[in-house]
Amino acid sequence: MPKHIFVTGGVASSLGKGLTASSLGRLLKMRGLRVTMQKLDPYINVDPGTMNPFEHGEVFVTDDGGETDLDLGHYERFIDESLTRASNATTGSIYQAVLAAERRGDYLGRTVQVIPHVTDEIKRRIQRLATDDVDVVITEVGGTVGDIEILPFLEAIRQFRNEVGRDNVCYVHVTLVPFIGPSGEQKTKPTQHSVTELRSRGIQPDVIVCRSDEPVSDQLKRKISNQCDVDHRNVINAADVRNIYELPLILHEEGLDSRICDVLRIEAEIDLRPWRELVARVEASTAPVRIGLIGKYVELQDAYLSVVESLKHAGFHHAAKVEIVWIQAENVEGLLAEGRLADLDGIVIPGGFGPRGIEGKIRAAEIAREEGVPCLGLCLGMQVMTIEFARHVLGLTDANSTEFDLSTQNPVIDLMIDQREVTDMGGTMRLGAYYAVLEPGTKVAAAYGEPVVSERHRHRYEFNSQFRTRFEEKGFLCSGTSPDKRLVEFIELRDHPFWVGTQAHPEFKSRPDRPHPLFRDFIGAALQRRSKRVPLAETQTSVSSTRG
Repeated sequence: MPKHIFVTGGVASSLGKGLTASSLGRLLKMRGLRVTMQKLDPYINVDPGTMNPFEHGEVFVTDDGGETDLDLGHYERFIDESLTRASNATTGSIYQAVLAAERRGDYLGRTVQVIPHVTDEIKRRIQRLATDDVDVVITEVGGTVGDIEILPFLEAIRQFRNEVGRDNVCYVHVTLVPFIGPSGEQKTKPTQHSVTELRSRGIQPDVIVCRSDEPVSDQLKRKISNQCDVDHRNVINAADVRNIYELPLILHEEGLDSRICDVLRIEAEIDLRPWRELVARVEASTAPVRIGLIGKYVELQDAYLSVVESLKHAGFHHAAKVEIVWIQAENVEGLLAEGRLADLDGIVIPGGFGPRGIEGKIRAAEIAREEGVPCLGLCLGMQVMTIEFARHVLGLTDANSTEFDLSTQNPVIDLMIDQREVTDMGGTMRLGAYYAVLEPGTKVAAAYGEPVVSERHRHRYEFNSQFRTRFEEKGFLCSGTSPDKRLVEFIELRDHPFWVGTQAHPEFKSRPDRPHPLFRDFIGAALQRRSKRVPLAETQTSVSSTRG
């Protein structure tokens, strides 16, 4: 029977439950265990797919087309497993399932209640991941203990231990140990209150993970142990780290995985060498490279979380320290006038929806094309690169996407899916993994090193193939298409260091020890540009100041 680990949080949100759970998953994988993960989210939306990025950050897409919480991105990057839509359940999706069952008559006319019907559905969502191919299921409960929204989830995981046996469940509670400046002390009272609240719901944590700015002393750990009735060896400190990929090593040194294995009666040796080598590469990545990210949601950087991590992964490969320059798409013209884009080594134009900032993205694509700046367009980014080329090279001055201008006479980007049967906001979208056939001899084919690839998608609009011949006559290559050749998946310029766009979201498949090929080659091109543009002495000075 698979073992289950439940990760809850207290005191404050955004403490790093997702990273703690992800790090634990990696540590257990390094013990040779088969691990899967899931997130239970308390919001009533069915999924985050229709939520504003400013509300929820990035929507992470799985191979099977699930629109999920951004923590699933952390899970996949750390445990290096492709998850599914089953790894994310929301209050909305759970109530939707319960109400559908009631309408079908599954409850035989009984009164439908939170207990047992909602809690049973939550437990079913947890149990469906516990297959014969899995040794450990790690479930993160979103929100904070004390929130009214998560009460059904806490009740469900409390019941779960009774049903599968005490030796098969471990409760991990992540809390905050704040530093109070005027008194010069770290305070344990918030942790005590948080655990008291959790215990009032019938859950006694087996392990407490204390987040803090600075290391927590053994004396404070013993105080938390006494107040919260937890073995002092099971009070784990997760102090701030220089980079998130250090966290598994820090938690291992604190004994997190060892203590959880004791609770679950798991005996397995650990091999940390591959992860130590990764962290060493991260620490050795010091060659500076400046990448401009032209976004619509840059005020909330979590909206581009996987893009940023993919750029970092590519930097690790090249021993480069990637500096992200956040550029609001609506401000591109102003920054150009000030000359503040001149020192960029590369430009990334990420995905998004709606017309706001589109002209700024098109202008950025133009700058990159005309000045030989490496440029990587992702989903909407590929579309604006297409529009830019149509306007300024093909002379189609009103070229646009019908998403932004229904009256354009040159819809180089258009809906390629029949909308007549659509009844919901997600109905027109291509979601999940799709195959593409790459054109030999192109930069994209060279990057991947294989003729057929699979990437995840999340979009409605496509390159309009009616214009394809006109584009290709001017050196614009459709370097990858769907197997039936109907849809264009990759574009690039023949005579440019790196001006590549993809209709997909390759950022979702990058890993810290295995960077995505497109990001890897993009950063490689950006480093080449920098080496020609920045004198060696200046580069060495920048590296020294970064190390300092």
